Order: sequence, then C-alpha cells, then structure tokens
Amino acid sequence: MSQDSIVVEGKIVNVLAGTMFRVEVEGTGHVVLAHISGKMRKRFIRLVPGDRVRMEMSPYDMDKARIVWRLNKPRTDGPGAPRR
Repeated sequence: MSQDSIVVEGKIVNVLAGTMFRVEVEGTGHVVLAHISGKMRKRFIRLVPGDRVRMEMSPYDMDKARIVWRLNKPRTDGPGAPRR
C-alpha cells in the first residue's frame, strides 16, 4: 500500500472481461472500475458478484481502483460453519 492511496471497502456488482470488475463503494453507492492486484492473480483468488473486497484508490482518479483483498463471508455449510 502506498502512502497516498485511499483504502475503501466495497461489493462487487459486475464481472467484466480481463479481470476487471464494477465495484460499489460501501456507504457512498459510488461505482468504480477495479482490477485485481498481482498477488491476487498469482494466488488465483476468485471473485464473484456479491463478494466484499478491500480496494486502493488514487486520490487523483476516483473512478478506478485496485482490489487488494477479498473479505471473508460467513460460511453456511461445511466444518467451519456455525452450529444451530
């Protein structure tokens, strides 16, 4: 993370070609065009609509961002799921 980047969280709205995504920024409803960071590509992190992500944005261009982290979703099945 560089010193002059703005870190925000959002939700993926649309998946586009070439590992590009439309992401709605939380709290504002602003939709930005985002791409996956190199480390996420290297680790084959998959993103689908509805996933919550952390992004870095430049203060000079607020319409583009880089996705740096996929936030955990609560599990509903499997061994790590909460018991009822």
